[in-house]
Amino acid sequence: MSSTDEKVVTVQQENVEKKPRRRGCVGHCAKFWWAYLLVVIIIVVIVVPVVILVAVPKLAQKKLDEADLTIQGILITQTQAKELSMSINSTITTDGSVHANIAAFTGVMYLEDLESHTPFATINFPATTADALQTVNISQKLEITDMAALTTFNTWLLANESLRITTFGETTVKVKGIDRDYPVTFKKTITTPGLRGFNGTTVTDTVVTLQADERGNNFKGTANIPNYSIFTLEIGNATFHNYLLGPDSGEAQDIGTVYIDNIMLYPGEKNELPMRATIEQGPILDALGKKPYCDETKGVLPFALSGKTVDNHGQSLTYFADALASHNTTVDIDIGTPVAKLLGGPVPCGGLGH
Repeated sequence: MSSTDEKVVTVQQENVEKKPRRRGCVGHCAKFWWAYLLVVIIIVVIVVPVVILVAVPKLAQKKLDEADLTIQGILITQTQAKELSMSINSTITTDGSVHANIAAFTGVMYLEDLESHTPFATINFPATTADALQTVNISQKLEITDMAALTTFNTWLLANESLRITTFGETTVKVKGIDRDYPVTFKKTITTPGLRGFNGTTVTDTVVTLQADERGNNFKGTANIPNYSIFTLEIGNATFHNYLLGPDSGEAQDIGTVYIDNIMLYPGEKNELPMRATIEQGPILDALGKKPYCDETKGVLPFALSGKTVDNHGQSLTYFADALASHNTTVDIDIGTPVAKLLGGPVPCGGLGH
């Protein structure tokens, strides 16, 4: 076959452009719709309840724990044998980041540093919010259900410079936007100043008489009792053992009874109250004739007052009386001056026989 007779075979290759892959969720979601549905179910059934049942309560409790409770004052009035009135003025401060309402609850108060943590008071707390600053004022009748615990508290309040009081209760919180109440614990411990044993008590305007008056009293004066605490206390009518020369002298002797009526102690260093006493004058004259009272102290004698009885509204208040009996308050009284006026001159060293 000649070249001219050869058949030319031409092979033509066609380049076919690949179609782009379909992107997005249309095809995939259509095929795996069940997987997406499963994820949604997991979120709804597991994740959301976990957040609502675990995360939110923990956050609410954390914010409540971080809140600060400040008590500006506690007022104790209408004191009776089995009940009294208590008013508390306080504030609660938070960072204000959680909008929630705290339900009213019944809480207790106890001494934090007394291991038994026995409540001495049961308090009805009103409903509050989690605002940055919340004022909480409480006023109620308080039934005395544990006399020993209240007496112990009063004893600690009297004797100490400061004491720690814990307020505890179980309540619920409702976070804004969630229709559910979450249980939380309210527990706050504050450090508050005590009465310091009435240290700094003074007696002025003293008068001594030879003859007792119609109530049997032969001594009068004005007592100023400082109150370093935040408590306003209606104590009532109190009587005290009167120990001449004080318990630390080694010569202390009970020479009579001191009466202070209608005691209402307000916070501050000035609570002036009239006092009266029935005292044995012989031991007083003997002491005034001894050194250092006859020369250095110029007739100023130390007396120790220890609680004896307390009554108010005709009722005996043992929770005050026993607390006052547990502590001696030493008071230096210028008794030489009124005695000198009575006798026409001071008692000399060595006594009146010199």
